[in-house]
Amino acid sequence: MQHDRAGTSGFRERRDPAAPAAAFDDDPLPDASEAKQSISRRVLRRVVRPAAGWLGAGLRAAVDIVYPPSCIACQAATGEAQALCPSCWGEMRFIERPYCERLGTPFAVDLGEGMVSPAAIADPPVFGRARAVCRFDGTARELVHRLKYGDRTDLALTMGRMMIQAGRELLPDADVIVPVPLHRFRLWTRRFNQAAALAQVVSRGSAVPLAPLALTRVKRTRQQVGLTRAQRADNLQGAFKVLPAARPQIEGRRVLLVDDVLTTGATGNAAARALLRGGARTVDILTFARVVSDGT
Repeated sequence: MQHDRAGTSGFRERRDPAAPAAAFDDDPLPDASEAKQSISRRVLRRVVRPAAGWLGAGLRAAVDIVYPPSCIACQAATGEAQALCPSCWGEMRFIERPYCERLGTPFAVDLGEGMVSPAAIADPPVFGRARAVCRFDGTARELVHRLKYGDRTDLALTMGRMMIQAGRELLPDADVIVPVPLHRFRLWTRRFNQAAALAQVVSRGSAVPLAPLALTRVKRTRQQVGLTRAQRADNLQGAFKVLPAARPQIEGRRVLLVDDVLTTGATGNAAARALLRGGARTVDILTFARVVSDGT
């Protein structure tokens, strides 16, 4: 009497000698390829990866010997790459509380939480809140100029990381990050958009999605340097637009607009107005530096 499996009767199954063993074994031995893969994984984990780490550390050490780390502002020697020396760090005038809740401009004295500056009351901005790392002078001005005009795109990494700290109140409320765009002609001559480079670092470090093409500069404006506040506003009238194809990226979302410098707020206002017309729920602004007048 032949049974397919051993059952309650106690009979064991009878195998056909011609049949392969795997047809009867409940737990067949792994084949040679699986065993080789298992061995390869153990070798990778125990030998190759540590060796790669040692090799990478060795290469970094060799590079540091040939090209020692230097200050990103003055080129003085530093302990690590992409850093400021103590002297340049001391020259940075960081913007910290107390400051205006709308414009982010510092107060000379602490007037209490939630206070708004006279400038924000007299001329309320289109955007909701603005925050910046530091004042636009000294070392900060040098960094911005090197990034924008000196093809030092590597500076965006350090500057962007500082912006993440300065924007710690804004980033949790943001659904998407949008850089202030350049006109295509200026982008062609400059070869890159400094605001987009900063926005990429902020997005990567904060995990807030980036929409680099959500806002378009449709008007070729003249340089803002030397223009009055009123002239800047006129110059930027109708300069930005959310194209129909980009509208789904911002519609109903809280947008964090990123730029390198906030001066009078004319660019921020024009860009924020276009984003709100394009369907954004709110617009805040985060910049590396901002111009602060003595009367602010």
